[in-house]
Amino acid sequence: MFSSFFCSSNLLPLIVALPLIGSFFILFIPSQNINTIRRIGLFSSFITFFISLFLWLFFDKSYVRFQFIWDLAWIPSSNLNLSLGIDGISIFFVLLTTLLIPICLLASWDSVKKSYKEYVIAFLFMEALLILVFCVRDLLLFYIFFESVLIPMFIIIGVWGSRERKVRASYMFFLYTLLGSVLMLLSILYIYFRVGTTDYETLLSFNFTFYEQRIIWLAFFASFASKVPMLPVHIWLPEAHVEAPTAGSVVLAGILLKLGSYGFIRFSLPLFPEASLYFTPFIFCMSILGVIYTSLTAIRQTDLKRIIAYTSVAHMNLVMIGLFSFNVVGLEGAILQSLSHGFVSSALFLIIGVVYDRHHTRMVKYYSGLVHTMPLFTIIFLIFTMANIALPGTSSFVGEFLILSGAFKVSTSATFFGATGMVLGGGYSLWLFNRMVYGNLKVQYLTHFQDLTIREFLVFLPLLVGTFTMGIYPEIFLEVIHGSVNNLIAQINA
Repeated sequence: MFSSFFCSSNLLPLIVALPLIGSFFILFIPSQNINTIRRIGLFSSFITFFISLFLWLFFDKSYVRFQFIWDLAWIPSSNLNLSLGIDGISIFFVLLTTLLIPICLLASWDSVKKSYKEYVIAFLFMEALLILVFCVRDLLLFYIFFESVLIPMFIIIGVWGSRERKVRASYMFFLYTLLGSVLMLLSILYIYFRVGTTDYETLLSFNFTFYEQRIIWLAFFASFASKVPMLPVHIWLPEAHVEAPTAGSVVLAGILLKLGSYGFIRFSLPLFPEASLYFTPFIFCMSILGVIYTSLTAIRQTDLKRIIAYTSVAHMNLVMIGLFSFNVVGLEGAILQSLSHGFVSSALFLIIGVVYDRHHTRMVKYYSGLVHTMPLFTIIFLIFTMANIALPGTSSFVGEFLILSGAFKVSTSATFFGATGMVLGGGYSLWLFNRMVYGNLKVQYLTHFQDLTIREFLVFLPLLVGTFTMGIYPEIFLEVIHGSVNNLIAQINA
């Protein structure tokens, strides 16, 4: 009976509902009861993660279509329904979301000093919306949830940001990402009036003309490219990261940047295959420029968060090269690299959060010699620095190797420049580690010396496990992804 419940269609709505239930209970708790709010927030997010593991446990690897399907009539007269389901492509994005939210709440245990109740509610509400984005099987509802995620993130940056420019950064984040989405909404309305529905399965079987595909593809590109982000609409990301609280940066880098790449792989590639092939050279050019430009820009930054923000842009542009290679190897590499980036980039922002909580500065010039006072922190920092430069045995190596292998079959020049970006990544990552860890302590700037606490170590532990598991034995991820990716390639080539 237990297994039949978790195999049934009840599982996805339960995973969506749990964070909302947690936020509902917190709503009625007085703001002064900080400890109670902390425990309920952490408990509800942890339970959500625990139950989401059943998706992986009961996932049928041989079935390539959607599983755990749940349907609800939304506006039956207009042929609009709320339909949830996951396949091999979306399952790990859901798991990544449910993993990172409790990590964010645990990382913010002591650092958030004001409006903690509202802070936890914002994160739980955002978790529910993100799960819906990765599960929903209707294009219009995908757009609604896709844009709704902006609201709690906008509030998190604007209210709990660290500096005076936080309001400007939150508005920049909101407007950059919303502007492209207006074009996407217009194209969705066109699709609805053209097909009569926005149901994903129905749209897959509908043949748009080549002209229609190109126009709609560009409208979708305007929205998804700003989320990835690609050049030149990447400006908002470093600003948002610098001003956001540590947990906000973790969600932003770990999950929100994946919305763009997920949108491409879920909608742009299968619904508009001819247009996707037509625009592939354009994507390759933009991605290569993004990888090299942001890598070179990262080297000359002085703010710790800005450096990691630019590395995020470089890695996500490399993912785009894999997505548009149109072969199984490249696509699987792109999905794995997206997941790997969720582990590694989140960990690097948490590392910066640790030193910021102690010394209240993110300027590189003030840090030196941390190995003398924070040896455990240094080991963690070294591991994730190596993962960031794709050291063999880490998750990034597997993802980037598969991306470059897939891209090599399509374009040797794209592969060459993508690999050049990886070399530059090694340059800025090692430079940053060397500056912060080695040398003499700058005691005139740094006064509070303390290594990682047990709570902080527990924050890093699941990310360490994920990074090494994917790096050493990627097959446990690939066997789930493989069937759905093969099905996607078949849809593109049909």
